[in-house]
Amino acid sequence: MSQGGSDRSVDAVVVGSGAGGLAAAVTAARLGLQVLVLEKDSLYGGTTARSGGVLWVPCHGLGDGSNGPDSPEAARRYLQGECGAAFDADKVDALLRHGPRMVDFFTRQTEVAFVNLPEFPDYHPDRPGASQGGRSILAAPYDARRLGPRMKQLRPPLKEITFMGMMFNASEEVQHFFKVTRSLRSAAYVARRLAAHAVEMLRHGRATRLTNGNALAARLAQSAFGLGVELWLDTPVVELLREGDRVIGVVVQRGGERLRVNARRGVVLAAGGFPQDTERRRQLFPHAPTGTEHRSPAPAGNTGDGLRLARAVGAALDTHLPNAAAWIPVSAVPRGQGPAGVFPHLIDRYKPGIIAVTRRGERFVNEAHSYHDVGIAMQRAAAPGEPAEAFLICDHRALRRYGMGFVKPFPLPLLPHLRSGYLKRGRTLEALARQAGISPEGLVATVAEFNQGAVRGEDPRFGRGGSAYNRYLGDREHQPNPCVAPIADAPFYAIHLTIGDLGTFSGIRTDGAARALDEAGQPIPGLYAVGNDSTSIMGGNYPGAGITLGPALTFGFIAGEQLAAPSPPASQ
Repeated sequence: MSQGGSDRSVDAVVVGSGAGGLAAAVTAARLGLQVLVLEKDSLYGGTTARSGGVLWVPCHGLGDGSNGPDSPEAARRYLQGECGAAFDADKVDALLRHGPRMVDFFTRQTEVAFVNLPEFPDYHPDRPGASQGGRSILAAPYDARRLGPRMKQLRPPLKEITFMGMMFNASEEVQHFFKVTRSLRSAAYVARRLAAHAVEMLRHGRATRLTNGNALAARLAQSAFGLGVELWLDTPVVELLREGDRVIGVVVQRGGERLRVNARRGVVLAAGGFPQDTERRRQLFPHAPTGTEHRSPAPAGNTGDGLRLARAVGAALDTHLPNAAAWIPVSAVPRGQGPAGVFPHLIDRYKPGIIAVTRRGERFVNEAHSYHDVGIAMQRAAAPGEPAEAFLICDHRALRRYGMGFVKPFPLPLLPHLRSGYLKRGRTLEALARQAGISPEGLVATVAEFNQGAVRGEDPRFGRGGSAYNRYLGDREHQPNPCVAPIADAPFYAIHLTIGDLGTFSGIRTDGAARALDEAGQPIPGLYAVGNDSTSIMGGNYPGAGITLGPALTFGFIAGEQLAAPSPPASQ
C-alpha cells in the first residue's frame, strides 16, 4: 500500500466514464453518496459515446405488448442456450431481475430516456426462448446544449459512421438517406436534417442533436453532473489502495503529481476492457498472433487498466471464453498521412446485391448474420497461417443504392475512395478480382452460383434472408427477399475486411452483485467491476442488440446500490 496521507476522501470512486461507470456513479449519487469519476482521457463517454446506444433488457416495461409476451423465464432459457457451458446463473438472474428496475430508475429519476425497438429481434430468433422483437431499447436523442460548457468534453461519435459529423438515429433515419433520390418525403427529410446540422456546426463546431451512444453518454453524464458527481479528466489510476483485504481507494496521476483518493464505500472499475491492449490481444485473439492484426474502433485509452489494477489486488480474470471479444468485420479507411480510420460494417452486409468472399473467391457465411457470427466465420474460413480476412463484393446498382462500408450511396462521389485504394473496381469480375488480390476463377464461379438462386430471391447455400433478424436490416422494399439480389450490373466493386471488435468479453470475474472475485471465488471487499472490465455474462456469444450496454447499465446500477447499502452485502 502506498504510504502517506489521503489527498482526497469521497464515498465512492468510479474508474472510467462510459455507460457502466456513469450508471454506477449516478445511482450511488442519487442514493446520497459523494462520488468521484476518474477518466484517463481528456474526453468523457468512453466507448459508449461511439456505440449504437442500444441496450438489451428483457421485460424492460417500455413496450405496449404489440410484439407478443416476454418473460424472464424465456429470456433465461435463451441465454442458457447461447452461453452453453459458460452460463452464469447468478449473473444472468441478476440481469433479468434488476434490468427492468434499472430502466425504471433511470427513466423516472434521471435525464436518461429510451425509445422502444419493438421490431428488433434477437440475433438468433429461431432458438428456444428467443424474442422476435422488443428486448432491445435505444437511448433517446438528446440536445448537447444541455451539457453547457461540458459539451466540448464529450467524446464525439466515431467519425467513420457519421456523415460530415452528423449522427443518425437507428435504421429508420438511415432509410431516408438511402432513399433520398427516390422519395420526395425522404428528400425533404434529408434537406431539413442537413440544414439543421449546418447551423449546429456553425454555432457550436459539432453536432448538438445527439443520437445513439453519444446521446446515452450525454444523458448519463448530465444526470451525474446534476447530482454533484465530480469528473476528473486526464487522470489515470495507477494503483488500488488496500487496508488488509479491503480496497479503500486509489492512487492517481493528476497534474504531474501522484495523489491518493480514499473511497469510504468502495471503488468501481469501469475502464472499458482491453480492446487496445496489443499484448492481451496477442494472448487472447486467435486471429491476431502479434496483436497488431486486429483493428478496434474503441478509444485508444482502452488498454486494460481495470484488469491490471484488479489483478494486482488478487482479483481473478476469466480468459477461457470461446470468444474473448465481440467480433465485427471492419475496414481500414485511409486518412491521408495519418493512421487509418476503422469502419465497423454494421448494416451494409444485409443489403441485397452484396456478398462476402475469401481470397479464394468463395462465400463462407450468411452475410446477414450478426457481426459477431460473421467475425467467427471469418476466423474459421482462414487457412492455417493465413490472416482472417474477407472482401465485400457488390455490383454498381447495389453500391449506388446502398453504399458499402465508408462509401456512401448516390449522389455522393466514388472517385475519392477509388483514388485512396479503399474501394476496388473492375469492369468485369475477373478484372475486379485481379485488382483486389482475389482468385478470378473462384470469384466468377461463386457469383455465378449465387446468381442462380438470387434471381428468385433465394440463397440455397446459406439461407440468407431466412430469419427475422436477417430481414430486419435488409431492404424491406426489395422483394421477394430483402437480403438477396443478383450481382450482375457492371462495374463491380470490392472492399477489404479484417476483424475488429465492439468490446471485449474476457475480464474480471464478478458475481451478481457486481463484486470483483478472487481466485477462490470470494468477493474482494470494496471492489466492483462493471461494463467491459467485467467478464461478459453472454459466455462469449452475442445473443442480441445491446448485450454489452444492457448489462453495463444494469450492473452499474447494482454496484451503485451496493455502495449505498447500509452494510456490506452478505456473501451470495
